[in-house]
Amino acid sequence: MTDDSSPRIWEIDFLRGLAIVLMVGYHLLYDLGDFAGLEKFLGFTTDLTTPAWLVAQHSFAGLFVILSGISSNFSQNNFRRSLKYLAVALVISAVTYVFDSGSVILFGIIHCLGVSALIYGLFFKKSGAVACLVTGIIIAALSALLPAASRIMSLDSNWLLPLGLHRPDFASFDYFPLIPWLGVFLVGVALGRWLYTSKKGLFSRELRPTFFNWCGRHSLWIYLLHQPVILGILYFLGYLKL
Repeated sequence: MTDDSSPRIWEIDFLRGLAIVLMVGYHLLYDLGDFAGLEKFLGFTTDLTTPAWLVAQHSFAGLFVILSGISSNFSQNNFRRSLKYLAVALVISAVTYVFDSGSVILFGIIHCLGVSALIYGLFFKKSGAVACLVTGIIIAALSALLPAASRIMSLDSNWLLPLGLHRPDFASFDYFPLIPWLGVFLVGVALGRWLYTSKKGLFSRELRPTFFNWCGRHSLWIYLLHQPVILGILYFLGYLKL
């Protein structure tokens, strides 16, 4: 998601905008399948449990998280950035609780980005690129141990939810635990330090903004508003009964 204190980097805005557009499309297919009962839309299946769609979902999310890590190098105040994300995350949790308390978003991608930005500001702001990369890879690799850890611990609560450990019956619309996603964030931090040492874009000439750049600059608002807009349209079209 974007950060108003960061200088505008054309390719980062473009990629962030591309990711948000793809994510909106993904959620549109989910809503059409789950709420409208459609099996296909524009040739795309609304069954998002297939391996291909699971890979696509994690690719969109991974791009967001990596770009957020890259952008941390440009932010003038990662603590303020973290608080902004966490405030939005609380709103998301409250709204989804009202909508469906059984699948409330307790640690979605915005929660993850907020906590990751806070951890970065506290522990990694002055760390070198190699230290961020190695730490990120280790954290990401720990996700392979989570299933075994869950079985051994026999968790009967969700207090360790942010780390990827939860009760077997846990369900959520959106779940991005710190293991492995903090690791992906830190890999983004390392990439940012290698690619943007001069705090400037990678293109030698100025490029004109595109629709994706606009979306990238307003990605947080798009993330917040796209689901209410989609559901509102489905309601007025008669696909959704409230």
